[in-house]
Amino acid sequence: MGEERMGVCWSETKDQFENLEKHTQWGIEYLEKYTKFVKERSEIELNYAKQIRNLSKKYQPKKNSREEEESKYTFCRAFMTTLNELNDYAGQHEVISENLTSQIIAELSRYLQELKSERKSHFHDGRKAQQHIESSWKQLESCKRKFERDCKEADRAQQYFEKMDADINVTKADVEKARQQAQMRHQMASDSKNDYSSYLQKFNQEQNEHYFTIIPNIFQKLQDMEETRIDRLGVCMKTFADVDRQVLPIVGKCLDGMTKAAESIEPKTDSKQVVESYKSGFEPPGDVEFEDYGQAMKRTVSDNSLTSSREAKEKPSGKSKGKLWPFIKNKNKITLNSHVRNLIEGSGPEDFSHLPPEQRRKKLQAKLDELNKDIQKEMDQRDALTKMKDVYVKNPQMGDPTSVDPRLTEIGQNIEKLQFEVQKFEGWLAEVEERMPSKSDTHRRSGFYETQNNTTVGNTCAQDRESPDGSYTEEQNSETQVKANINTNPTSSTPEFDDEFDDEETLPTIGTCKALYPFEGHNEGTIAVAEGELLYVIEEDKGDGWTRVRRNEEEEGYVPTSYVEVFLETNAKGAMTYI
Repeated sequence: MGEERMGVCWSETKDQFENLEKHTQWGIEYLEKYTKFVKERSEIELNYAKQIRNLSKKYQPKKNSREEEESKYTFCRAFMTTLNELNDYAGQHEVISENLTSQIIAELSRYLQELKSERKSHFHDGRKAQQHIESSWKQLESCKRKFERDCKEADRAQQYFEKMDADINVTKADVEKARQQAQMRHQMASDSKNDYSSYLQKFNQEQNEHYFTIIPNIFQKLQDMEETRIDRLGVCMKTFADVDRQVLPIVGKCLDGMTKAAESIEPKTDSKQVVESYKSGFEPPGDVEFEDYGQAMKRTVSDNSLTSSREAKEKPSGKSKGKLWPFIKNKNKITLNSHVRNLIEGSGPEDFSHLPPEQRRKKLQAKLDELNKDIQKEMDQRDALTKMKDVYVKNPQMGDPTSVDPRLTEIGQNIEKLQFEVQKFEGWLAEVEERMPSKSDTHRRSGFYETQNNTTVGNTCAQDRESPDGSYTEEQNSETQVKANINTNPTSSTPEFDDEFDDEETLPTIGTCKALYPFEGHNEGTIAVAEGELLYVIEEDKGDGWTRVRRNEEEEGYVPTSYVEVFLETNAKGAMTYI
């Protein structure tokens, strides 16, 4: 059975010991070459992941006010999601590099050391067996030459004895001596023959064992070693592919995330966000009335007119002040007034009076929210210090209660200052909201102001005059004049406004909402809601942070948008938003 197995073994190449040694050495070098290939692939993956991470980091938005501005738009959020997914994508290439290093490179490096040691051991045993058989052969040759030499000496001694015995002149003693010498040589030849025969038999056994047992076993081990090396190389090649395949699901999720982010872009929503961000609150100008210069009479200027010949003469071109109308006429093109745009984006007075009404209201509301947060933070600190002082009072050994008083006094002063600031900004906010038309009266605004033109109240819109360069301006005292006229003639405006409001038709339902938090609703125009309560939405948030809801046919009002979760109907039509 062993001989049949050896029939396809390397034992058939027992006379190619040196060639097999060269072949196994080449196999080890090939394995080292493949290890180097995987190592370079791992470095490429690691460098690629590093470059992808740097690219993602490079295009991440900076930590400034612009980041908040960008987060409003769906395409900016989609790009942010793409960058985050790309960062995760780079992480998967790092995983590939780590797995290649741990599962292939480290494994092959360890196996190469074992393989070299095993190969060295096997060839050492082979050389030792080869040296032993060569030594036995030399010893056999020595025995053979000795036997040959002793036989020749015995023949010469026999011939000399015969010659002496035939010679009559030789004494009997000499003949006896020659006879004894011949017998001794024959005995020595006989002993050499026996030694040679015995060692020849021994050598034949050793040679048979060498070529049929020792060398085949060594070559079998070398063959097993080589087959194991080839098999291990195949396993590593399979692992090389599996390492990539293992990260494909996560890479696919990253790509799906990028696709989903791209599909989440809503151009109409972004366009609407631009409207909300730059909505000024200015009223569109009224119709320009005909001025008859053909009649010799004192001409009156319409309150809704955009031009005034007298004031146009008083205000030369290029020197108009307080430009608030946001559009400029230039060669049949209407563009956004750069002055207004810079005022919206830049800084200005504390009360934001340099901004258009809608933008000013948003800024004041944001400032109030910030102040209220600061007040709440100070009050939390005050409560904590008060509790600490109570603990000190009850346990004097823990601390001196009076040591907390200076800090409490300082916090109290800070709260008073912040409350004063809140009152100040609330006054400005109330002033802006008084000047701005009611949300529900947006669609009635033009008729209301046409009625007001018949009274002593001037046009309250911010487009009293048109400067010669085509941009619209507002007189500095126009708001003051409007206030004075309203105060001197309250009966002409207030009752009419109330009639318009009372006769307002019921707004249709455009969706539903669920209250996330309870709201007291103490202020006029608001409505109290309980947490978890379901309400109807009749007017969505126009950028001021309030949503108009209805509980039943008689109860309706405004609630903070952040307090409710709104579900708008897809075909619902909300109130129009004027820019």
